[in-house]
Amino acid sequence: MSKVIDADNMRYTKRHEWVMLEDDVVTVGITDYAQGELDGEVSFIDMPVEGVEISAGEEAATVESQNDTLSVLSPMDGTVVEVNQLLEDNPELVSSDPYGDGYLFRLEVTDLSMWRDLLTAEEYEEYVGE
Repeated sequence: MSKVIDADNMRYTKRHEWVMLEDDVVTVGITDYAQGELDGEVSFIDMPVEGVEISAGEEAATVESQNDTLSVLSPMDGTVVEVNQLLEDNPELVSSDPYGDGYLFRLEVTDLSMWRDLLTAEEYEEYVGE
């Protein structure tokens, strides 16, 4: 089983994004499970543009490895307030530190009620175990 963080401010999606809530801003990345499913080392990440409004379920980023491409969907409605600049020169951080320096972007959320629709760590572990 891949690593899953179980914290009150962490949630997950069925598309293997993780979401960490701090006030009205969420940090978004792909889970350890998702990066492990990519075929080859992560080589490029197409990030969203800061300031753009994005809806839940809309493609926000693309993670490319040598042989795979993973579309990352926004887990909530909001405005992109930051993209992880570290990934520009070090995209492999998505694989080596998916829950830390390998995060993708931060989103100022417009509807915090959407948080309740995301999976808890226990629910996500059960989902990937299926």
